[in-house]
Amino acid sequence: MMIYFFYIIFSFLILRFTVTLFNFISNPKLTRSPKFYNDLVSVLIPARNEAEDILTLLDSLKVQDYQNIEVIVLDDQSEDHTFTVCEEFSKSDTRFKVIKGQPLKKGWLGKNYACYQLANQAKGKYLLFLDADEQVKDGLINNAIYRMQIGKLSLLSLFTNQITETAGEKAIIPLMHYLLLNLLPLRLVKLSKMPSFSAASGQFMLFDKVNYLKFQWHQLVKNMVVEDVEIMKKVKQNKLNGEALLANGFIYCRMYKGYKEGLDGFSKNLLAGFGGNIIGLMIYLLMVVFGPIMILIFLNFELFYFAVTLIIFSRIMISYLSGQNVLTNLFFHVFQMINLLIIAVLSIKKSLNKSLIWKGRTIHT
Repeated sequence: MMIYFFYIIFSFLILRFTVTLFNFISNPKLTRSPKFYNDLVSVLIPARNEAEDILTLLDSLKVQDYQNIEVIVLDDQSEDHTFTVCEEFSKSDTRFKVIKGQPLKKGWLGKNYACYQLANQAKGKYLLFLDADEQVKDGLINNAIYRMQIGKLSLLSLFTNQITETAGEKAIIPLMHYLLLNLLPLRLVKLSKMPSFSAASGQFMLFDKVNYLKFQWHQLVKNMVVEDVEIMKKVKQNKLNGEALLANGFIYCRMYKGYKEGLDGFSKNLLAGFGGNIIGLMIYLLMVVFGPIMILIFLNFELFYFAVTLIIFSRIMISYLSGQNVLTNLFFHVFQMINLLIIAVLSIKKSLNKSLIWKGRTIHT
């Protein structure tokens, strides 16, 4: 009976390696555009308690090379000086403005309602939703529009390059790309019509405005924690085209600051990313975290060496794809797996408690 269990472990390990290899070969990154566009793009930024970080994003938007933009920041009932900081900045450039968000309506989550309000203020042909803790580079918007045009996309989402400064961040943040590129052939988000092949990141969501207003995507997912993935599913369910790519150095984000913030942030989303399926998450952890340990304990060293080799090559490929340091990820791999367990426990606990707190608000799960 035990031998069949190890067959499953090795099959899962080889399958994940195959997915990673497919992603490495297919190289699902945002590429440079051979054309130049001048369509008005509405850059929409929901901001709650972002006074410390948002100027980096606004400065980078101001000086990047795509100039036909309007930038609207929605101050989502912040408890700090977010509105004042953005208002002062907007005085230096008429393309920028800040508005105060309405009180959160019942049945909505904060970010989803903020995005819904922002869309109603936008004038552009394209709606680009960004998080407040990001930094954009030249070429980002033009290259994204090119991708929208050639793919006839209703939604393009990018997984941003992640900035990690502390050891605690390095032991958590790379898990995002590891889980993504080890489980999902990213090209299938566009190539497959199946909604189950969906992925997206709320850190960069570029919509065709006509279809956005027709379907009101954020309203459709108004109470969902992982709204980005759910919107991509809705796009595909409505027979429209969506695509998810790696940002390829065109946009950066320091997702969380420090170890504790990383734990809180990832535990908010992890179980939701598994569709709320606690058993499915536990089986995944059994295969990924405990599988190699059980091979070492119960089987010979050659098979353990084979398993470790697959893991090492997977980490190398994912690190190159995501623009992360290979040696750092290899060094922190064991710590990341330990933290994955901790995050899973916290995520399950929050789910069973039916609520969590994020940015001063209670979210009912």
